[in-house]
Amino acid sequence: MSITDRLRSALALELAALARAGTLGSLTEDAASSAPFTVERPKRAEHGDYATNAAMVLTKLAKVPPRAIADALVKAVQSSDVFASAEVAGPGFVNLRVKPAVLHAELDEVLRVGRGYGRAPAATGERIDIEFVSANPTGPLLVSHGRGAVYGDAVARLLEATGNRVTREYYVNDFGNQVRLFAASVRAVSKNEPVPEGGYQGDYVKDVADEARKLGGGALDMTDDALARTCVMLMMRANKKTLADLGVAFDVWFSESSLHEWGAVAVALDELRAGGFLAEKDGALFFVGKGDQEDKDRVVKKSDGFYTYFASDIAYHADKIARGYDRLINVLGADHHGYVARIKNSLEALGLPSSRFEALLFQLVFIYRNGELVKSSKRAGNIVTIDELIEEIDAAAGRKGAGADALRFFYLSRSANTNVEFDVEVAKKSSLDNPVFYVQYGHARLSSILRLAGEIGFSIPRAPDWSRLEHDELALVRKVAEYTQVVAQAAESREPHRVLFFVEELARDFQSYYTQHKNDTILPPKSVREVPGWEKSWDMDETRARLAWVSALRTVYASALELLGIAAPERMKRPEVGGEGEGEAEGS
Repeated sequence: MSITDRLRSALALELAALARAGTLGSLTEDAASSAPFTVERPKRAEHGDYATNAAMVLTKLAKVPPRAIADALVKAVQSSDVFASAEVAGPGFVNLRVKPAVLHAELDEVLRVGRGYGRAPAATGERIDIEFVSANPTGPLLVSHGRGAVYGDAVARLLEATGNRVTREYYVNDFGNQVRLFAASVRAVSKNEPVPEGGYQGDYVKDVADEARKLGGGALDMTDDALARTCVMLMMRANKKTLADLGVAFDVWFSESSLHEWGAVAVALDELRAGGFLAEKDGALFFVGKGDQEDKDRVVKKSDGFYTYFASDIAYHADKIARGYDRLINVLGADHHGYVARIKNSLEALGLPSSRFEALLFQLVFIYRNGELVKSSKRAGNIVTIDELIEEIDAAAGRKGAGADALRFFYLSRSANTNVEFDVEVAKKSSLDNPVFYVQYGHARLSSILRLAGEIGFSIPRAPDWSRLEHDELALVRKVAEYTQVVAQAAESREPHRVLFFVEELARDFQSYYTQHKNDTILPPKSVREVPGWEKSWDMDETRARLAWVSALRTVYASALELLGIAAPERMKRPEVGGEGEGEAEGS
């Protein structure tokens, strides 16, 4: 339960008491306490810790002026164990300040639960299949595919964090003309012949031909279908490694061709035919929707006898529902918006619950290098792959994984509804100008403080004296306390950028605290520790409380980065010097 939920419960008790006293007109206690009012952080800190619209919501139910309800609520909370003060704002909003004990309890909860803070118990939600990436296995994964991969993976992590059982699935399009054309391109390149019209070009095609040659057994002299299967296998092997380097893993790799081999496509089309949803036109077979459905007439079998991708998709989604999932989520590029109605229509035609299907669309990615937009084309061979960006950023940072962290950060730095502009040169910097470095450095700094504390001889107490914390420390606790609600809202809205924004704000807030307290350090500076008997003059209880506070901050910080799939390093280069020093440690 989030802190705002707990505060709402406390206010609900106060409102029930007001109803019982007749202050809320004829409103009953149950109606008063269950009204859909909210408790939120105000935009301006000077307005209080939290604010509620309870009076505004209840005025219609109680037929009592909102100001009267707000005044009564302010008086009621004066004797509360939760609220330190309250005041009416505007026509009836109530600004609230909580007692330090509320925030102390939140710190205790963080230390007790650890990385599980902010997360729901497992297996308490839906059983969800989320399909993402599913790029045609005819080339390497490009930066555009990377956004779908990272977005899908982050949504899956959020859904798991909120109690759902999630299956990550990749649909391998290993059936159809494009796969055959890819194999023909590989065969042509292996013989130094021109690729077929509309075929695939680029160094990667030669790489696939070389890998096929290494397999021996005359792989390049196979039948067209056998070579197509081999080329798909080799391309998918490379792409699986790319996804692993990006921190993306799948539970299921589902083959499109298997749907045809099992007869699932034929069965689905037979059902549609029996329901009157198929019609022949000009030698081709069409799915024909009924009523006012959008995008209702689509080819499922062409006049040349070949099935379309849509025919496979119909059988594929019917199969997923048959596997017992409560929800089917597809992560797709924005250019696939017409696909949504198409799949829903086909499910309804099969008598299946289309309400289980959900599509998440993401916008484009633009790569810049030295201020110039980089353009790519898979078929022309002028491509920007995930692999090359990861390798380039890893090399610049001198750390494997830096490239994946940078890509994940930038992909998630905007809403899926917004284009992403990725500046490679910024991502390569080991400075605070690089937002990825800045956020990770914040975690390294927290880790460095705790590491140095251990070297000095401090340990984190099981029951810290939280009363030793000052207002500035409690301000960061209020930020930490938002985490549970941020995770829940990000999962519900499928918006992982909310978590990224949270951790950026937490990094900035701690940096601001750190700067303001250079003369009031968390740990005793070296000049103090060099004096024999310094422990007797130093406020040890305050330091222990602050260290427990730092530990709680770091726990939530690391949890947020984990949900984003971004590493939380404990040691990093000093950005100003660029040497091999650790994350800056206070008092070192």
